[in-house]
Amino acid sequence: MENQTVTLPKIFSLDFCRILGKGVGQVMFQDNAWTGLFFLAGIFYGSYATGNPAVAWGALVGVIVSTLTGYLLNYPAVKGLAGLWGFNGVLVGCALPTFLGNVPLMWLALIIFSAMTTWVMVGLNHLLAPYKVSSFTFPFVLLTWFVLLAARIMHGLPHAALGTPGLPGNFSSSLDLSFVNLLVYWLRGISQVFLVNSWVTGLLFLIGLAISNRWAAIWAAIGSALALFFAILYQCNSSDIANGLFGFSPVLTGIALGITFYSVNWRTFLWSLAGIVATVFIQAAMDTFFTPFGIPTLTAPFCVATWLFLLPHLNLDKKVLQQG
Repeated sequence: MENQTVTLPKIFSLDFCRILGKGVGQVMFQDNAWTGLFFLAGIFYGSYATGNPAVAWGALVGVIVSTLTGYLLNYPAVKGLAGLWGFNGVLVGCALPTFLGNVPLMWLALIIFSAMTTWVMVGLNHLLAPYKVSSFTFPFVLLTWFVLLAARIMHGLPHAALGTPGLPGNFSSSLDLSFVNLLVYWLRGISQVFLVNSWVTGLLFLIGLAISNRWAAIWAAIGSALALFFAILYQCNSSDIANGLFGFSPVLTGIALGITFYSVNWRTFLWSLAGIVATVFIQAAMDTFFTPFGIPTLTAPFCVATWLFLLPHLNLDKKVLQQG
């Protein structure tokens, strides 16, 4: 489908709002505005419940700015209609208010770097096209790392919520493994895809996924559950487990390998399980690597693991690349 055969809706029309909804949904590979609406509802609930409403408003600003950037740069309309201009921007909008102070200069950085995600995504996809993989959420990861590292010497960006740089040290391994708490940890693993620490948000995300594709919801559930199991089995940091920080990248890996880029069959099922488990180890390794810098890994473990499992181009009924 060529660009001239597709017409973008007017800015801030109802159809434009649908594009924004799809942009939010595309964080978990869903081209569905209703899914995006449920995701936004979860973000707003969780951010207000945890006392940081700026995350919700940052998500909204991020998806609007990155989508408008696609309009301004006259990128192929078919990508815009699918929401592919918005998903990295919404994540930048969630991340900066999470780790930086709610000050005007933070919002200025949020607008600048949300806009940048659109052309950085296009550029990285051009680089990766010969390998038949997409940049996924790596534009968000890369640009957010730049801002968070810059905040260390830019005193106009308060960074009290960032980790303290240092070598990995001892941590508590005590964890309440009651059924109710395990359920909470599991749902938080899903909610943390958007950097929100709320089991209610995780439930809303699952509902949103089920509206679009029941297999996407199933793989999100499997990804978080399997990540939780392996994080407990290997005695990872109990605080990180309880807050769902080992779950969000495996959730994305599960959806990517389990349903988005492969058809559902027993071979892809086993391949996807392997990808989820690998993501947990990659998460732990990257956490160790980035601790001395005091910055989070974000969704980089998902990107790395999914690239590693897509690059072999195995004959597992692979689908056509959908993000990019």
